[in-house]
Amino acid sequence: MSRAGKPGKARATWLGIGLLGLFLLPTSLSLEVSVGKATTIYAVNGTAILLPCTFSSCFGFENLRFWWSYNSSDTYRILIDGIVKNEKSDPKVRLKDDDRITLEGTTKEKMNNISIQLSNVEFSDTGKYSCYVRNPKEKDLQHHATIFLQVVDKLEEVDNTVTLIILSVVGGVIGLLICILLLKKLITFILKKTREKKKECLVSSSGNDNTENGLPGSKAEEKPPTKV
Repeated sequence: MSRAGKPGKARATWLGIGLLGLFLLPTSLSLEVSVGKATTIYAVNGTAILLPCTFSSCFGFENLRFWWSYNSSDTYRILIDGIVKNEKSDPKVRLKDDDRITLEGTTKEKMNNISIQLSNVEFSDTGKYSCYVRNPKEKDLQHHATIFLQVVDKLEEVDNTVTLIILSVVGGVIGLLICILLLKKLITFILKKTREKKKECLVSSSGNDNTENGLPGSKAEEKPPTKV
């Protein structure tokens, strides 16, 4: 009886895992929020900077709520709060904490863009900026993404000398390998032609020897025997 029960228990366990996976799969593939590949962006003091954010949902959205928060070592506040009625409506701002902030987002062409622009940035604006999205159509499922803003006096020029040297060396090595391969093919071709020519010469020389020696098959005229 115990042996018969184990397979049934195992099947029930795997069935439960499968059902759990099916339950979690829609959640993992539904609401997503992104601020791009860069985790840190830089802005010069006194300029404007765009803080990117886009969202996507496999199930669509309705009355979707979004907001941006600012978090530093000693401060946390909601910068902007808005709503997107549906997929054909542009985002609308309901609350804004700072007049320097402008909503640059749109849902046109399915961009689902809720980026904001921060004008006249100051050194005190350095910190973490998080973009939140909550979708009532997905049982108020909520996701967010964070980007770090560093305000600097001036942007440092990136020294690409080392990179250029590395690229030059790599390019030179690749070029040298190509030249070696081409030279190898050329030498192989010349040797092949030389062998073929030598072979033709040997065959021709062998035929000439047979002719001179009067061997069968030679083209030399046979002289008649001398009469005594």
